[in-house]
Amino acid sequence: MKKTIILMVCICSLAGFSQTKKDTINSIGLDEVVVSTQRFAKPKRKITQQIESISKKEIDFNNFQSSADVLGNSGTLAVQKSQQGGGSPIIRGFESSRILLLVDGIRMNNLIYRAGHLQNIVTVDKNMIENVDVLFGPSSTIHGSDALGGAIYLQTKNAKLLSDTDNKKFSGTVLTSYNSVNQGKSGHLDFNFAGQKWGSLTSFSYNDYGDLKMGKHKNGSNDFFGERPFYVVTNDGVDTKVANDDKYVQKFSGYKQYDFMQKIIFQQNNRTRHSLNLQYSTTSDIPRYDRLTDLGSNGKFKSAVWNYGPQKRLLSAYKLDKKKVFLNSDMNLVASYQNIEESRITRNFGNPTQSSRIEKVSIFAINSDFKTKIGNGDFIYGADVYYDDLNSSGIKKNILTNAEGIADSRYPDGKNNTFRAEGFASYSNDINKTASYNASVRAGYTALNSEISTNFLNLPYTNVSQKNFTYSGAVGIVNNASENTKIAFNLASAFRVPNIDDLAKIFESAAGTLIVPNKDLKPEKSVTADLSITFWEGKRFQFENVFYYTRLYDAIVTAPFMLNGQSSISYAGANSPIYANQNQGKGSIVGISSTLRSYITKSFLFYGTFNFTNGRAQNSKGEFPLDHIAPFYGKTGFKYESKRVNLDLYMLYNGKKELSNYSPSGEDNLQYAPKNGMPSWETYNLKGSLSLLEQFTLYSGIENILDTQYRTFASGINAGGRNIYLGGKYNF
Repeated sequence: MKKTIILMVCICSLAGFSQTKKDTINSIGLDEVVVSTQRFAKPKRKITQQIESISKKEIDFNNFQSSADVLGNSGTLAVQKSQQGGGSPIIRGFESSRILLLVDGIRMNNLIYRAGHLQNIVTVDKNMIENVDVLFGPSSTIHGSDALGGAIYLQTKNAKLLSDTDNKKFSGTVLTSYNSVNQGKSGHLDFNFAGQKWGSLTSFSYNDYGDLKMGKHKNGSNDFFGERPFYVVTNDGVDTKVANDDKYVQKFSGYKQYDFMQKIIFQQNNRTRHSLNLQYSTTSDIPRYDRLTDLGSNGKFKSAVWNYGPQKRLLSAYKLDKKKVFLNSDMNLVASYQNIEESRITRNFGNPTQSSRIEKVSIFAINSDFKTKIGNGDFIYGADVYYDDLNSSGIKKNILTNAEGIADSRYPDGKNNTFRAEGFASYSNDINKTASYNASVRAGYTALNSEISTNFLNLPYTNVSQKNFTYSGAVGIVNNASENTKIAFNLASAFRVPNIDDLAKIFESAAGTLIVPNKDLKPEKSVTADLSITFWEGKRFQFENVFYYTRLYDAIVTAPFMLNGQSSISYAGANSPIYANQNQGKGSIVGISSTLRSYITKSFLFYGTFNFTNGRAQNSKGEFPLDHIAPFYGKTGFKYESKRVNLDLYMLYNGKKELSNYSPSGEDNLQYAPKNGMPSWETYNLKGSLSLLEQFTLYSGIENILDTQYRTFASGINAGGRNIYLGGKYNF
């Protein structure tokens, strides 16, 4: 990447006549912003942690193809991809099970969230999202286990009453778009009925994405990489290596997704509101693109089939909001149930035996939040109870004879469950007119049980169980020394309790590398200190810098392991080295995040972000790089905003990942990077919107204008090349 980071680009979006006057005012009004990541809304000026928000307006304007792309194009965090139908966010060097995903305040993380690369965020339809809040840094005292690096709060649209819609009984939105880079077709419809006390919102989305075409032009002086010159075709059970008509088309990367949501609210009285939230998402088979490109030493493809089966997510939740319940406390009470189904369908090239490994997860939860006043301060307290259950199975089938049998499952095929019960409390108050503080604590109990019924590997044990007491705390202070300055300091601990994926999985993480259970794994913990300094100039200028340092204890790292006195084992027809998740000493992560927004005029906004993270771990054998540490990255550009037209010209950029900085665990996917490491890259993009009528907005733009060939850090698929898109939004 060029040392002098050139200029950037810019943006524009217009909200059309259908938006309120407030929406069309160009300003950086952070005093008015409130966020929902703290379980109750709170002014952003009084929050000590770094928070970035992405609005519905931005999501519509930018024509994102998935919720993962919403985050990956923000310039504030990185996203890894193993296939087009995926996206694994990275926050401050933490990924997957080390960050917490929440939809409408409900945890998505479950007992099989893995530490590698996780694609579950795409199951939340980007068209349903009203707002995204990203909370950077440890968040265990508010949200519990897993939030070592931060939390991503996805707030979907809510049903509205007449009082919310200016007495408009029926309203809704129609969205549609087309993308040239993958012949992507998307459609969305939502419909709201508003009554005096009752409200109902129904939403449906359909997305059909074809094979993704990569960029054709060399990235600076770097070699071409990632082309798809051949692929596998199977006819009558015979696998054949076939030449690709266009090596830039990444064959077998397309997929389809369907999303449905139904919300109902009932305003019983001024003090009581009931809400029902139903969500369902499913997909076609999603090819695991990186595995389909793996070649053996003989030059033949290793896999003829490697698909994620339909990824199904069902959420049902009831919420009770009641004011002044007891001790003068406002209450939020949520009872929820989630049902998740995932599967992996694999078959080696030339082998007629196809294996399907199926995971079915049920999650039961009760969450209670209470807010009251103690003196002049806010006191928030509550309890969370979760019970997760997993059924894991394996089936093998001969595609020639259709004969079926039992295959080894990814997780133990007996009973698998986890239980968690935790309580928390948080207090915040003003020190004086300019300064305030907060302090919070959480404590709880967790239990895990996993039983192995079919012992394919002759493990020396058939049961894995754990019981842990958990705790964390946080203190923070913020000083708004003037209307133009905010200084905040935060010190927080966090924890992540090992789940079934950590403790009990049997998995080929990379070709020829087998991960086996380790029943002695302990929770990993962290302590983080961060300092943020923010400058404002009225509502026209903001410059924020956040410095952070994290210390990891008992960090869970995948490393060589001995099983029955052996360091390798025969698995899937090959002699595979044995690995297992282990607590590997201590680690440290240090970094900086900067954000700049400045209105040059009332209509022109200049903005930029920069992020740098460095992470190392240390054990008895020495020091080594931590996994999931993205190279420096960011976004910079210009926006033009007016009442009818919005334009955005911007640059996304990423630094180089040197070979010496790749983690030895294999999680960084060095095998899918060029021989000299992952090259730096930048893309230039132009987007715009035009409000033709009061209720209709037209969107269009060009992404990756120079058609650059590149791949994001740790990914196994090249990013899209030049993409011309067209879309429209109609509000009624």
